[in-house]
Amino acid sequence: MKDFACWIVERGSDGELKSGMARRGLADLPQGEVLVRISWTSLNYKDGLAATGHPGVAKRLPHVPGIDAVGLVEESSDPRFVQGQEVIIGGQEFGAGSWGGWSEYARVPAEWVIPLPDGLSREEAACLGVAGITAALSVRKLIDHGISPASGEVLVTGATGGVGILAVMILGRIGFRVVASTGKSDRAEWLRSFGASRSIQRSELETESDAPLLKSRWAAAIDTVGGTTLANVLRSTTVGGCVTACGLVGGQDLSLTVHPFILRGITLCGIDTSRTARDERLELWKRLSGVWKPAGLSEISHRIRLHDAEAAFTTILAGGVAGRTIIHVAD
Repeated sequence: MKDFACWIVERGSDGELKSGMARRGLADLPQGEVLVRISWTSLNYKDGLAATGHPGVAKRLPHVPGIDAVGLVEESSDPRFVQGQEVIIGGQEFGAGSWGGWSEYARVPAEWVIPLPDGLSREEAACLGVAGITAALSVRKLIDHGISPASGEVLVTGATGGVGILAVMILGRIGFRVVASTGKSDRAEWLRSFGASRSIQRSELETESDAPLLKSRWAAAIDTVGGTTLANVLRSTTVGGCVTACGLVGGQDLSLTVHPFILRGITLCGIDTSRTARDERLELWKRLSGVWKPAGLSEISHRIRLHDAEAAFTTILAGGVAGRTIIHVAD
């Protein structure tokens, strides 16, 4: 039986949680129609939680983190995929309810698999990953709402994070004026180099306020933070604006009145990438490999090997990562 290397989270015989490199056999993998030999995966905040055994993400132990991966089809019982085909895995339960991409092999349902589109290398696809799909879905929601470059500035919170920087890059590429919010003051010029028109300090959006509305500042926003930040973003959005929400690192509670919704007509759109239909993911990947493809993906990517994951996920959980960390799995 072929065995393979993976990063696994499990309980030892003494009941203590263990997280690190191990070897497993193909028979240990979950059921599915497609077996993929993984070339690249990535590090996301959710992966950091899974790697520490957070029960909200690693729902069953043992568990392999990694909510996205890129590689080559090894075997497939689904005629849509053939041996040697380059593919992307992401969304659904991959890396959460089911074993993920921090592994030399993954076996998954065919519906979770997307052919690597023309215009993207495997490394670029790993840099985009679920973060790129989340950013692209957020941008599309704004456009579907009628937000255009002529509408005014668009705010992106948590702009140095994975979803944040990719949203900045996509919006800048298609002509929007982007306001990037960050707590990393040394990254202001870095953000402008990737498409932001200007940046503001995160602290501007963190002040608790009882005011039902704040001064109008932007036509729309992509919020990756949640909590007080999201509440203040909604209070500061102009009449008829739209705000997408995809993160809760700043808190899961939303404390505000209904005034932004009934006096300014603001729309709040939740972004749930994990349950995005396959046809929609195919369309988003088509855009990300074409007219929405961010320039400079290699420049925002920090590359590591799988055995170096612990230092990396410790850093991302502490808020110390800017850009994307991608993990080279295959030699």
